[in-house]
Amino acid sequence: MRIAVVGAGGVGGGFGAALAKAGGDVTFIARGAHLAAMKSKGLRIEGGRGETHLHPAQATDDPKTVGPVDIVLFCVKLWDVESAGEHIKPLVGPDTAVIPLQNGIDAPERLVPILGAGAVMGGVAQISASIVEPGVIRQVGTFMRMLFGELDGSPSKRSEALLALCQKAGFDVVLSDQILTELWMKFVLLATNASVTALTRQPIGRLRDDPDMQAQFIAAYNEVIEVGRAKGVKLPADALDKMLAFNKNAPATMKASMALDLERGNRIELPWLGGKVVEMGRQLGVPTPTHATMYAALKPYVLGTPS
Repeated sequence: MRIAVVGAGGVGGGFGAALAKAGGDVTFIARGAHLAAMKSKGLRIEGGRGETHLHPAQATDDPKTVGPVDIVLFCVKLWDVESAGEHIKPLVGPDTAVIPLQNGIDAPERLVPILGAGAVMGGVAQISASIVEPGVIRQVGTFMRMLFGELDGSPSKRSEALLALCQKAGFDVVLSDQILTELWMKFVLLATNASVTALTRQPIGRLRDDPDMQAQFIAAYNEVIEVGRAKGVKLPADALDKMLAFNKNAPATMKASMALDLERGNRIELPWLGGKVVEMGRQLGVPTPTHATMYAALKPYVLGTPS
């Protein structure tokens, strides 16, 4: 199976390396120092699941040199969706599946006008990992899970083939016929956890047992749940309990990627996370006071640390 990973950061690098180790023909589409390091020294994944070193690693900044593939794991930052979508058109053939493994909920609908409805699937990545130096990705904890499926819930040969390779790679994987619900469940969790860990500059372990913070988590989760239900999304009755259970079992040192970006002075995905909750709440008439406060407090950092 030929796989292209677009964006070789913590998500793309982590899953891409695992699939390559399992026998997938994986090429990373990257740029800058990270690309140069992968070309010269390979790609190394370290952390709770042990070390994987792909050397040599197949990596390029030019999709035209790769051509059509079976699967594209689309892992760029949310502000790059449209530009990266245009850039990867040479990777997409008549049967190619492009699976956004990103934060937020709107990447598939943003990609469909660029790549076509038949090319785009839905996907959810659950992993805590980031680039610690060019060519090196470090994972926090051992949790590594991918959920994916056709947007209309139908079965397909391409999704079943990817499922088999993921199972061989050894991480937790689910082929879902309700991928839109899965996307929203991740959005409930991440829109909240990203804003809370970024605003407090603290990992989840220092927040989850504080009764004052617990109340903020609950209020923020419930706001996103109510927004989703107002949009007609079929969220489970125990959605809140699932969010709290995730926090309880998460590695104590875990921070959302947006919090890590903020600490590094980088641009953050706030407009597509907490900002999206506030925007949809206004459109649907659903109050989102907790997210509105966090969004207002974090907004000065959207383009990086204010000068």
